Amino acid sequence: MTIRVMLVDDQMLLRTGFRMVLAAQPDMEVVAEAGDGAEAIEVLRSAAVDVVLMDVRMPRLDGVEATRRICAQTDPPKVLILTTFDLDEYAFSGLKAGASGFMLKDVPPGELLAAIRSVHSGDAVVAPSTTRRLLDQFSPMLPSSGKEPQHKHIEKLTEREREVMMLVAQGLSNGEIAARLVLSEATVKTHVGRILTKLSLRDRVQVVVLAYETGLVRAGGGSGG
Repeated sequence: MTIRVMLVDDQMLLRTGFRMVLAAQPDMEVVAEAGDGAEAIEVLRSAAVDVVLMDVRMPRLDGVEATRRICAQTDPPKVLILTTFDLDEYAFSGLKAGASGFMLKDVPPGELLAAIRSVHSGDAVVAPSTTRRLLDQFSPMLPSSGKEPQHKHIEKLTEREREVMMLVAQGLSNGEIAARLVLSEATVKTHVGRILTKLSLRDRVQVVVLAYETGLVRAGGGSGG
């Protein structure tokens, strides 16, 4: 199955570089390009796309707002944010807007390709360590009251699922969570899947954001409960 990719960046040279990397892959094809968010939305009206590689800092319409509009559509493509800096202030907003993750523009080609495949398969591609630093950096943007989480479905979680959710929010991978809780990695993956279903979330990125927003965890990895 060929993954149909759209490149959105105001720098043509960067788009050319990404296109060359993707064109060498038997399972990927660049089917559309755009120089800014507004053009991307327009092009998507007539192009069938699976994954959008989205720059954030662009003229007319930035990548965050473009991501928000794209993800609000029916059956939208996955969006992978591309940033210049590891703690780009736009990255958190991009995740909130519905992106399935973000990568640095200077990421090794192999990691970029793996990220595209992961996003296409429904996974999130924010490295745990980067997630932790990102949320620690931008935690002032989030509510920080000492009250219990108010999300209406969190009470549906079992004690174990809540425990797993807190560890996901602290930036631990499934393997690290498995080691911490003395579970198999497959069991942890099952718990994460149930958490997504019960909370009506798309992926673990949204789990992290929700856990911080509701106060389930605090910046720095502490519990808010």
